[in-house]
Amino acid sequence: MEGGKKEEAGPSHGGLNVNEDKRKEEDDEHHQDQDQDPAYITTSYVPGPLLSLKDQIEKDKEDESLRRWKEKLLGCLESDLNGQMEPEVKFHSVGILSSDFGEINTPLPIKEEQSKSVLFTLREDSEYRLKLTFSVLHNIVSGLAYTNTVWKAGLQVDQSKGMLGTFAPQREPYIHMLEEETTPSGALARGTYTAKLKFVDDDKRCHLELNYSFEISKGR
Repeated sequence: MEGGKKEEAGPSHGGLNVNEDKRKEEDDEHHQDQDQDPAYITTSYVPGPLLSLKDQIEKDKEDESLRRWKEKLLGCLESDLNGQMEPEVKFHSVGILSSDFGEINTPLPIKEEQSKSVLFTLREDSEYRLKLTFSVLHNIVSGLAYTNTVWKAGLQVDQSKGMLGTFAPQREPYIHMLEEETTPSGALARGTYTAKLKFVDDDKRCHLELNYSFEISKGR
């Protein structure tokens, strides 16, 4: 319109604010990265207060159906309702399964002289699995994990880690198979190895530290 004043376009309170949306997207991406980052999840996890098995059962004892559900879920034993806070994992045996020789089981704990002698012999390029038999006493053990470290001639040559899980006390022992592995092959792979198998829970309690030796022999 002639003689009229031209208005300049400016930001509207109801319009799209590009900078704000961009910052929001970056924040969302940052939180998403944290959610997906295992290291962040691990370091930010804080275990809850430790309650005895007896306290966990009696917490809602007025609710009969909930109490029965807890007893079934926790697998509690009357002998374990002693108020002891710390869970105990008692390992009965360690076994090895291989297509070469079937199954060999060794009762635990092993004697000191056994840890220095060869516990088992595997052929090169053969598949095998470790088998564990253990009981849980007194309380629930949370996040039971293992580390198996292997050395040859004083040099670390392998390390495997894994999670067994969370276990409640029960009458029958647990039997757990570790992941299948394959022995290395070749002249340099043959010989005697030393190893350490360690079990630790979420509260950093070490339940077993087993030193053993094994041998890899020439294939067929």
